[in-house]
Amino acid sequence: MSGALVTPTGRIAALARAELTLFVRSKAMLASALVVPLVLPFSARSVIEDMDIEATGLSIGLILLPGSIGFSLLFAVYSTLVGVFAGRREELVLKRLRTGELRDAEILGGSALPAVTLGLVQATVLVAGCTALLDVPAPKAFPYAVLGLVLGLALSVSLALLTANLTRTTESAQVTTLPLVVVSVLGSGMAAPREMLPDALASLCELLPFSPVMTLLRGGWTGDLLLHEVLGATATAAAWVAFSVLAVHRWFRWEPRH
Repeated sequence: MSGALVTPTGRIAALARAELTLFVRSKAMLASALVVPLVLPFSARSVIEDMDIEATGLSIGLILLPGSIGFSLLFAVYSTLVGVFAGRREELVLKRLRTGELRDAEILGGSALPAVTLGLVQATVLVAGCTALLDVPAPKAFPYAVLGLVLGLALSVSLALLTANLTRTTESAQVTTLPLVVVSVLGSGMAAPREMLPDALASLCELLPFSPVMTLLRGGWTGDLLLHEVLGATATAAAWVAFSVLAVHRWFRWEPRH
């Protein structure tokens, strides 16, 4: 065996390369991960232009940019990985991998790495595109935006593992991912700022998994987040990640559902 494969990093990299090959061969998954996150935000521009956003103090660009990154997290990372984990489980790939030298965390990490990398690349492209096309200024609190993206990626992977437990096939992933996608788009501030919702509903929506991510991403550009708001958003997102990880550790299925 090659010396590079003896280390955890080498094993994860080898698995990620194999997973990337399978990912590229799946035209449906590739289209969903690449096209939807890039097209959907800009198709929503006309809808946002019809909204009364003056009271929020945000421009169209400052709404679309964080929202577009949120769409990328939902479709390129979360939805894609639910299909990946469910498909590899049903094909007995995960079961076979566990009989080798790979540890459980390495199997899951290597399988998730291509989608996570795609999410990072898309976020970079979207930032550049929105900055150029929508006249979005440079971020005033860049570390907040980075923190939001990192937490968003962690949430996407952990929630994908959790959702994969409820998903029988790759095809059914389109159904099992729908609740979180719809709730996040409408309630987490991706399609429109939560400030436009009724106060009671907005307060409830703050507890949704991707709400703190959107708060940190948008605050990274506006720079208007107070310290307690940053800490609160970070704690909420971290709590969702911790809950998902514990649930996956306890209930994740490595063998096909019957």
